[in-house]
Amino acid sequence: MLDMLGEDLTLALIGLGSGLLLGLAARLGRFCTLGAIEDYFYSSSDLRLRMWGVAIGTAIIGTFGLIGAGWLDPAAPVYLRMTWNPLASILGGLIFGYGMAISGNCGFGALARLGGGDLRSFVIVLVTGISSYVALSGPLAALRVRLFPQEPIGETLPGIAQALSRVTGLEVASLGIAIGGVLLALVIWPRHVRRSPGTLIWGLVVGLAIVLGWAGTSWVAQTGWEATPVVSHTFSAPLGDTILFAMLASALAPGFGVGSVLGVLAGAFIGSMIKGHFRWEACDDPRELRRQIGGAVLMGLGAVLAVGCSVGQGLSAMSLLTFGAPVTLACILAGCYIGLRQLVIGFAPAE
Repeated sequence: MLDMLGEDLTLALIGLGSGLLLGLAARLGRFCTLGAIEDYFYSSSDLRLRMWGVAIGTAIIGTFGLIGAGWLDPAAPVYLRMTWNPLASILGGLIFGYGMAISGNCGFGALARLGGGDLRSFVIVLVTGISSYVALSGPLAALRVRLFPQEPIGETLPGIAQALSRVTGLEVASLGIAIGGVLLALVIWPRHVRRSPGTLIWGLVVGLAIVLGWAGTSWVAQTGWEATPVVSHTFSAPLGDTILFAMLASALAPGFGVGSVLGVLAGAFIGSMIKGHFRWEACDDPRELRRQIGGAVLMGLGAVLAVGCSVGQGLSAMSLLTFGAPVTLACILAGCYIGLRQLVIGFAPAE
């Protein structure tokens, strides 16, 4: 396969296939970060939030299964290759979460809505991708590195399973699988969750998509000749990569991130057609457009600072049980709640 297609195109196809699952989950299973938070705080429903829990538990079990089988080197992904900067996780998570609430979507959610014909999300996708590159390698890159330096790891990986392994002497893979299993059991324990097959099935599908990303890119890295990054799904810098690829395809290779973005778009389109929900929508309120652009700018900056978005940190990094992932995800939730409160009731104290 590598000989016929080349490593870059193979990576793009892996991203396309696993991203397709995410797009289908978004449109058919209503898997959405912001939607889950809104349901929990304002509709008294925790099913979509528990779908996230099912996805996280599944991703952890699958990822540490790969590690135990020797198919994934835990030191290969960037999340465990750098020391954890708590301040960057906290600040970046809060900025991203607030921007997500203000814009009405995260990068992944915007792609899913764009696949259903929502042209308002096209603006969010473009601005988030450009904003992420401004912080990643553009005018703000030097300031970001100076304020929030990332140092290479020493001899020990900054992961929860690795830390527990040093204390208990147990294998890292076994500990990770056990943690994922406990989390999954706690999430599906309530009867109303077990009686919701959509919650369970689509959560499993999302978790599987994350595992497929790790497995596929790790296989290419171990089998191919070039230095290939081992990655899974995230939707901040890859949006910028896709924009660059659209303009400079003759000089740039597609890679996993571009395939992932296109896969989500394709899956969301297919899902919206199956549901009969595809329809063109546009923004007719300048104030709404201004809010969406501002939120998208914050999301791009926050995601780069936190080294991942709600999917990158909340699922991909969480599947590796990094120290920073639960902290970043909690801060994304907190920032989102602040933004939603501002939009719904303002900042006036409750009477």
